[in-house]
Amino acid sequence: VTAARTAATTPAAGSAVDRLFADLTACGTLTFAHRVRLLVARRVTTAPELAAAEAAVAAVDEDRAELRLSVKERDDFFTTFFVSTWSPYVTRTAARLGLSPTAVTMISVLFAVAAAVLFGVGGRPALVAGAVLLYLGFVLDCVDGQLARYTRQFSAWGGWLDTMADRAKEYLVYAGLGYGATHAGFRYGWALAIAAMTLQTVRHMTDTWYGVLHDEAARRPRPATGEGGGIGGKLNAASTRVQADTGSVSYWLKRTVVFPIGERWALIALTVALFNPLVALCAVLVWGTLAFAYTGALRTLRARWMRVPVLTTVDTALHRDDGPLVRWLPPVRRPGPLPLAVFGALGAAVLLVVGLLRVHADEAVPRWAVPLALLVLLVAGLGARAAHDGPLDWLVPAALRAAEYLFAIAVGVVGEVPPWLIFGYVFVLTLHHYDLTARLEKRQSAPPLHAATLGWDGRSALLALASFAGIASAGLLTLGTYLLVAFAVSVVLAWVILPARARRTPAPVGGGDRLSG
Repeated sequence: VTAARTAATTPAAGSAVDRLFADLTACGTLTFAHRVRLLVARRVTTAPELAAAEAAVAAVDEDRAELRLSVKERDDFFTTFFVSTWSPYVTRTAARLGLSPTAVTMISVLFAVAAAVLFGVGGRPALVAGAVLLYLGFVLDCVDGQLARYTRQFSAWGGWLDTMADRAKEYLVYAGLGYGATHAGFRYGWALAIAAMTLQTVRHMTDTWYGVLHDEAARRPRPATGEGGGIGGKLNAASTRVQADTGSVSYWLKRTVVFPIGERWALIALTVALFNPLVALCAVLVWGTLAFAYTGALRTLRARWMRVPVLTTVDTALHRDDGPLVRWLPPVRRPGPLPLAVFGALGAAVLLVVGLLRVHADEAVPRWAVPLALLVLLVAGLGARAAHDGPLDWLVPAALRAAEYLFAIAVGVVGEVPPWLIFGYVFVLTLHHYDLTARLEKRQSAPPLHAATLGWDGRSALLALASFAGIASAGLLTLGTYLLVAFAVSVVLAWVILPARARRTPAPVGGGDRLSG
């Protein structure tokens, strides 16, 4: 209202705002329009307009508006119609109870853990109860963000914890489903759980880096493509039209087909309650694979149209998760980092397939197979020092994640490691990699103990050595435990010790540059 009163009493104010906007745009500042919901925002130039604006502001129920604004304006189908319709009441209750968003996040984790345990126990009552707890846990997962927006309790720690907790909850549920399917007599229950976790992690890596690509493209001038940008430009225009048509059938289909978290939770809850953990895992894998193929194809075409290098703007070695062995490899400029990463992943995939076939036939895998697959895997490191400036090089981190996971799973299969141990090791790896992506999204530096995690190449070499020595189980267990401890210590250092030390350290008086000048 103060701004409106100034605009009404100072005729030049409106033109000054216009000039400011024009100047910012001329400087290359990214500007965009944001629709105002529930609250009042008006530009006025006369006294009657000012009076009308003040009356409109006074008529707003501010608390009710803030509660509704805490809900995302655009969310996925299941979340919009089956969660957000009543989650604001839970948000208000949590605020009145004095719960913090972090506390709500931890309660949602407990709900997911309880659901996973019930899925493992089996039996219709336990499966139905687990499905209900899973749904309620997802509601609380939405409430923690709504509570943060409603109470204005934002923090880097809360954002990081929410990201990490979401993935940990989902994969613990996969573990419960895998155990439950195995306990019910299906031999490959754990294998399906491992496949679901691996697929979802690689999908998330592509989602993260495509988001970075999209943001970077928005900051740059659109490339001259001619003829509407070809199929990539046409797909981009079609996607923009669908996103703008909020509430249409095509809009909801587009948001649902990509298999977001709400739809995954709903599918698991329904299939496990109506059928069993095996059907739930199969459903997740089928829909997840189709969604990955759909989004991968469309994003590849759009990325080729955007022609925007992304990894040139970040610490490439960090987000590739390169280790000491890669630094010794000679740089290779051609055929590029992405083909080399895909080649390394294919080598790990071949070892996995051979291992599965040999184990199924009760035949031993030759001892030289794992070292050979390691050499093929290390080919992915030859492109580490090459420029990651290709239109599809944003896929390199996801390809490297797939390569490392497949190699670790293959080592476990060849060494006849218990499947739950393979799941646990890959789960620890996903925590490490989600930590990197969460820091990327928050524009934060590397984890304090990142160098101690050895990189994808160092970890794979140790597993290959353990496999060759005939101690694959001990290798996975020891290395997994080491990485989990390193992750926990890194979290404590990053979010407790180092911030406390920074608060105790007084800032230099006047600034270092000024004193030295």
